[in-house]
Amino acid sequence: MAEQFGAKDTIATPLGDRTIYRISALADQGDIGRIPYSIKVLLEAALRTHDGHAITDQDALTLAAYDASKVGETEIAFVPGRVVLQDFTGVPAVVDLAAMRSAIVRMTGDPQSAQKVNPQAPVDLVIDHSVQVDAFNSGMALQINSRMEFERNRERYEFLKWGQSAFENFRVVPPATGIVHQVNLEYLAKVVWDDGINLYPDSLVGTDSHTTMINGLGVVGWGVGGIEAEAVMVGQPIYMLLPEVVGFKLTGALAEGSTATDVVLRVTEMLRKHGVVSKFVEFYGPGLADMPLANRATIANMAPEYGATIGFFPVDDQTTKYLRLTGRDEALVETVEMYYREQGMWRDDAADILYSSTLELDLSTVEPSLAGPKRPQDRIALSSMKRQWEHDIVETFGKPASESVTTTYEDQTFDLEHGDVVIAAITSCTNTSNPAVMVGAGLVARKARERGLTRKPWVKTSLAPGSKVVTEYLDAAGLTEDLEACGFYLVGYGCTTCIGNSGPLPEPISAAINTHDLVATSVLSGNRNFEGRISQDVKANYLASPPLVVAYAIAGTVDIDLTTEPLGQDLAGNDVFLADLWPSQSEIDDIVSSTVTRDQFSTEYASVFEGSEEWRAIETT
Repeated sequence: MAEQFGAKDTIATPLGDRTIYRISALADQGDIGRIPYSIKVLLEAALRTHDGHAITDQDALTLAAYDASKVGETEIAFVPGRVVLQDFTGVPAVVDLAAMRSAIVRMTGDPQSAQKVNPQAPVDLVIDHSVQVDAFNSGMALQINSRMEFERNRERYEFLKWGQSAFENFRVVPPATGIVHQVNLEYLAKVVWDDGINLYPDSLVGTDSHTTMINGLGVVGWGVGGIEAEAVMVGQPIYMLLPEVVGFKLTGALAEGSTATDVVLRVTEMLRKHGVVSKFVEFYGPGLADMPLANRATIANMAPEYGATIGFFPVDDQTTKYLRLTGRDEALVETVEMYYREQGMWRDDAADILYSSTLELDLSTVEPSLAGPKRPQDRIALSSMKRQWEHDIVETFGKPASESVTTTYEDQTFDLEHGDVVIAAITSCTNTSNPAVMVGAGLVARKARERGLTRKPWVKTSLAPGSKVVTEYLDAAGLTEDLEACGFYLVGYGCTTCIGNSGPLPEPISAAINTHDLVATSVLSGNRNFEGRISQDVKANYLASPPLVVAYAIAGTVDIDLTTEPLGQDLAGNDVFLADLWPSQSEIDDIVSSTVTRDQFSTEYASVFEGSEEWRAIETT
């Protein structure tokens, strides 16, 4: 097919001479220039992987003739370039490969024949779903939680470590390294994949719904079930209906005090109302020109929450800037730009892309917000939070507006009430991948520490970054001690609270909540907040930016208007307001630019597959 249309071509690149498959070869089949960028990725894959059987002429022709205004119900086949797995949903896929090897031995009696069973596409499994927040508010928390993680999961880890050496085309990122989507963003993804012969757009599927985070880097990818992932692993396509593509235009720039978290909560609210289930969302407009890639990744991460298959940002200067920052090879970075320009897939505001429908958001209108108490699309402006809580405690939870229980914990006695924050977690790749909000959280903690403020005694605080690079730049900025002073000690490198691995609350706190049926709350920098997900003791969960997580840990309750009421009093008895603690954007930018470096990424990822001493000590046969 590619030869039939003259799509196959050889070009000279910084990586050497490589074969590409030009989508322009099918220009006579449709208006290629108006096709959304995300659909162009599918078109290139159809040209390159066409075999006349699994991928047919019709797949390529259908994509070349894509008309967003009248998509219809047409099935296409798509072969993603690679697969990412995590250690819960990914283990069955590895077990099936092992079972296939055993079956071959039984059938042939030849153990050597079994060695032929290997993934046909590159597969990376990142162990991030197993660490739990048992210990917190202690400099020993990381060590204790890691030890308990290995004790609970040793058998699974032995199996995965065996797989790491047994299978070709299969790599394992050991525990205590990072979160799969952040590791993918910062290291695994290439944007352009180079197999030594061909160049093509990086694409993937993953056994986790938030695989979409990689869309922020201009890589098409989404979460699938285990069977679909296994199909791709053994070289088969996945089948899907040709999607509508919703265009989301971004204009303006964020106002002082607003964050990427606030943007994604607004976007989620808008797209949920619009309706984008089973659709692609593609972002465009002048607001992208200066939007850092970390902000894009935050927005793309929550595609499952706004209901889309993907939330895609086309490749542009921000993409290559991020690739350089994160230590990617310069020849690859130069090839990325060359390839995407050559293919007409480089973001161009002048391009007249046709979308199935469109929305628009002026970023300057975005305000600090939370989302909850049970759904990520239920955005609440920070200024309305107290009023909304007073409504929800009565109407949503059916409780009296005020009820308290006297509780003692760690030699402190206090009244625990409806709305008290018992979990405050800086967690999840959604936000810990973004240096601006992490530094912002550290600066809020620093200013609180200077005023003598810290967490309330009933708040279980935790810091669980998605990669070790976060620790590097927080240390370099001197912000780690400030976060610890507010209770945010490092508890692990993994999903933790975001997926419900928040660990048990202290027994007196848990007992008070359950005995008196209190509506306790959590505030976390995650992406989901369904009742029961974060903790069995917590009914109301709120998504917020890391700086707001710190603020609510200090306030100790959501029954407060942080825009008008003090979080507490300083050592002199003066009221301290959130505005006194909130850093300016220039403060954040100065620290980010001086402490987040290419060397940090290069150093931390140089030995990413080796793991800790505990991992290296695991014996396999």
